[in-house]
Amino acid sequence: MTERCQMNLALLSAEYPPQPGGVGDYTKKLGEELKRHNQTVHIITSVRRNQEQNSFTVLPQIVLPVSVWNWQCWSAVIDTLNQIRPDVLHIQYQTGAYGMHPAINFLPWRLSRLPGRPRVVVTAHDLLVPYLFPKAGWVRHWVTRRLLADTDRVVVTNPHDYAYIQQHYGRPLHQRPQLIPIGSNIAVAPPTGYDRVEWRRQYGIRANTIIVAYFGLLSSSKGVDTLIDALGQLPPPYCLLIIGGATTTPQDQVYAQKITDQINNLGLAQRVIRTGHCNESDVSAHLLAVDMVALPFVDGASFRRGSLLAALAHGVPVITTRGHSMPIVDGFPQLIDGEQALLVPPQNASALAQAIQKLTNDSVLGTALGKQGQSLAQHFSWDIIADQHIALYENLLAEL
Repeated sequence: MTERCQMNLALLSAEYPPQPGGVGDYTKKLGEELKRHNQTVHIITSVRRNQEQNSFTVLPQIVLPVSVWNWQCWSAVIDTLNQIRPDVLHIQYQTGAYGMHPAINFLPWRLSRLPGRPRVVVTAHDLLVPYLFPKAGWVRHWVTRRLLADTDRVVVTNPHDYAYIQQHYGRPLHQRPQLIPIGSNIAVAPPTGYDRVEWRRQYGIRANTIIVAYFGLLSSSKGVDTLIDALGQLPPPYCLLIIGGATTTPQDQVYAQKITDQINNLGLAQRVIRTGHCNESDVSAHLLAVDMVALPFVDGASFRRGSLLAALAHGVPVITTRGHSMPIVDGFPQLIDGEQALLVPPQNASALAQAIQKLTNDSVLGTALGKQGQSLAQHFSWDIIADQHIALYENLLAEL
């Protein structure tokens, strides 16, 4: 661990455990690792309706008295900042997590008008534009531009977003965006006494059954409907383990019901096991117990997908989807078809089914993919990620 100066840091996220969501899990992991690097860390978040505050985090957590992230959140955030006086406020930005409302986009501008404000960093976990009003058009992109322009530093998590921001939003930025990847939210740490055979047996899985796993929340961008169709093209020795559940958003709940209906209509109910939301150690046990993981993202594989990194870290063979060609960034690893994973076209159930059969019939390939995938995942360690963040904060504060 590199010795760094001590800072007072605040991480702001609309998502946070026990709420399900990758950005919330990421924020918790990053905060814990920054604390391990001797930094003072506060989590600023909100509590959704009928949900108690998370009690298991080791980090100081300040829950804002807001149910939606509209303009009223400004005063709550400012009051909190006046209370904890952080050196850096780091906003974890994912448009949907803030209800597609633009208030968070203008928060850095509002803070810039305050004396003694903290330096502001934004990590763009996605670049979806917020909803404003019907036919808002270019105004929605302008709102995203304002967020990036009014922030002292912008962090992106993958080469696609790095290239996109430089092309479309580069001019107003104070500096180039900094590329710092996410890590796996699931450590390779199954429950004490874990036994793979017994773990499979608890689900009534026979020795000759081939378990294909999907890990993640159910949403339309994840391609689970394609995976169900692929399972329907495979014989009964194959079964599907869905690790995770639906989010609380109405559109994702509709999608989850669509998946249930699809499973029943195809007569696959006896071949699909659904775990629902799991704790981290159980997720790790599931990933170690399966024969392969299929992640058929509609928009293609990306290193901003924590589920992909978790599967790679567990050394399980992975099948995922091709996206647009990944921009090459010096020093940043690549996901190569046939080396760390098998890549198939998105929304192509037949190609996915063929890839599943290919891994079943070629154990040597499966073993090689697992080992190479695990080696790739080592580039995304939380120790390195935290050190990169601390260097960013230090450089930013040195400019004062």
